[in-house]
Amino acid sequence: MRQDINITKLDSIRGCVFGGAVGDALGYSVEFLTEKEIFSKYGSHGITEYKKDPYTGKALISDDTQMTLFTAAGLMIGDTRGKMRGIQSWPRHYVARAYLDWLLTQESSMQEVNRHERYTKKGGYSWLLDVPELYARRAPGITCLNALGEESSGHSFEDYVEAKRNNSKGCGGIMRVAPIGVYYQMNMEKLDMEGAQLAAITHGHSLGYMPAAVLVHIINRITFMPEGRKMSLKEIVMEARDTMHRVFAGDPHLPELTEIIDRAVRLAESGSDDDLDNIHQLGEGWVAEETLGISLYCALKYQNDFSAGIIASVNHKGDSDSTGAVTGNILGALLGYEAIEDKWKKDLELSDVILEVADDLCNRCRMSEYSDYRDADWEMKYIKMHRLSWTETGI
Repeated sequence: MRQDINITKLDSIRGCVFGGAVGDALGYSVEFLTEKEIFSKYGSHGITEYKKDPYTGKALISDDTQMTLFTAAGLMIGDTRGKMRGIQSWPRHYVARAYLDWLLTQESSMQEVNRHERYTKKGGYSWLLDVPELYARRAPGITCLNALGEESSGHSFEDYVEAKRNNSKGCGGIMRVAPIGVYYQMNMEKLDMEGAQLAAITHGHSLGYMPAAVLVHIINRITFMPEGRKMSLKEIVMEARDTMHRVFAGDPHLPELTEIIDRAVRLAESGSDDDLDNIHQLGEGWVAEETLGISLYCALKYQNDFSAGIIASVNHKGDSDSTGAVTGNILGALLGYEAIEDKWKKDLELSDVILEVADDLCNRCRMSEYSDYRDADWEMKYIKMHRLSWTETGI
């Protein structure tokens, strides 16, 4: 029987993971539309409600949420290995393997994948391979596909930041790293660097992975605020910005990262009601530093209103699902799952899986090689790499 989840952190962790999926699903509907098309189709306020798939009746998630779920799975597989065998590598190595499973979902059918045993050279590092809906291609990033293709061919690295697989600074790294921010409590600089490493698995430019480190820092500080200490969201953002100068000292692109963070803060405090104009000053979100800037602007300006924040974050001509996802990660962690309006919880694709993963991130592996406590569901998912329902139904 599973031990009790840490209720004090559950609301924030659920909010972060689920909130990211909400912003992703809302933004995915308008990701490739011009602003003229968005406002012509949805009215003067843009898209403010889910656009639901006519076949499933669900608001569809994109590759952003898909990869976020695989990030979480990789973290928990590594943690479980450490607890049960006393041997554990850096999180980046387990997450990279989990991303190879995501790659399988984009290139193979569920039937093909399940012909092979789990945890072999052919893949099978995650129970998420038992979720049929994850085999949908939702505009996967070309950089992610190409980089993971290299990874699957044996071109893996001990240190992805140092290796610099490519020179991409696209937002495909930052949009998926939130789970590490709600999972670990460790030295912040080490955690920030590991967040960068997860992004650098596919994006080798420092402006592709440093913004991911900023996001991880912010989410971790929100979720695990030291007892007796109170920091505003702005103070957390400024702390994250300043920490980057120690973690990535000497990086030539640090001034660009600092500048866009400062600009996002200024715009959020400017008093201007024109969100679209402010977002235009931060970019379109196709690259990671712009995704971070837009998301920080929306989260800081609407830090007491989840719905207003994600609506502002997606109604522009850029990478709306990614700016929506990162804004949702931040605001969800800050305000909690219970503060998210019910309209966003209804009809979201894979909402049960998203919450299951969030709960697992909160509960963590409670077993160890020195304890008699056992959790059959956890063993099935993070040791045998199958969902419990798979053994029951043979799916």
